[in-house]
Amino acid sequence: MFVLFVLKQGWACLFGGLLLGAILASHYLWSPDWPIYRYDALFIFALVTQALFLLCGLETRQEAMIILVFHLTGTAMEWFKVSAGSWAYPEPGFFKLMHVPLFSGFMYASVGSYMARVIRVFDMSFVPYPRFALSLTLALAIYANFFTHHFLPDLRWGLVLATLVLYGRCWIRYRIVGAHFWRMRLPLAAFFSSIALWVAENIGTFTGTWLYAHRHFTWVVHPQKLVSWYLLLYVAFITVTLLLRPDRATTDRA
Repeated sequence: MFVLFVLKQGWACLFGGLLLGAILASHYLWSPDWPIYRYDALFIFALVTQALFLLCGLETRQEAMIILVFHLTGTAMEWFKVSAGSWAYPEPGFFKLMHVPLFSGFMYASVGSYMARVIRVFDMSFVPYPRFALSLTLALAIYANFFTHHFLPDLRWGLVLATLVLYGRCWIRYRIVGAHFWRMRLPLAAFFSSIALWVAENIGTFTGTWLYAHRHFTWVVHPQKLVSWYLLLYVAFITVTLLLRPDRATTDRA
């Protein structure tokens, strides 16, 4: 059963896994003498992969819409973070706007893709789902804090507490196979998922695809970034339940 759970998780994060594989492979194989920049090749790879997912029925149009939303919001965040000096993309690229390669938006989109696909693949439901107005307010506050903490007090730990208060009673009901459903608290699932995202981020820094301003001579991302990924997952989850499957969120109230 555990093996099947892992395989289905891998299937759910197929888009992100393929993009991460392309980042890793291109790091070892790419030559600066080739007629196309590495960043541009990654952007084209992401576009082609998205098109193939739609043509082959691996993603629905609604899921593609989620990818578009996360691409736009992620790219906006990248523009701000790069301009603020948080990190940089050192390689050249034609599809690069305001020092940010456009493939970077797909890295955020892959989080939305995973969230949408994992809900469908595991036939998930959420009991009790909090009032959506509160969830939406939390998502907006989290997204805003990614920007405002550069010049206002950082509220991330308060936002973490808010996720526990709002979703601490929320169970994810999911099915691995057959009619039997398993359960897991939503904050715990978000924590485990944030670890996976942190590992993926370390692959990006290991390959030099992006560089942090304060790396202290190591490519290992500070574990504090786990908090950022944990919070971003709530933005993804709330967006998905808004755009993709609000019918699967129960009418129970927290």
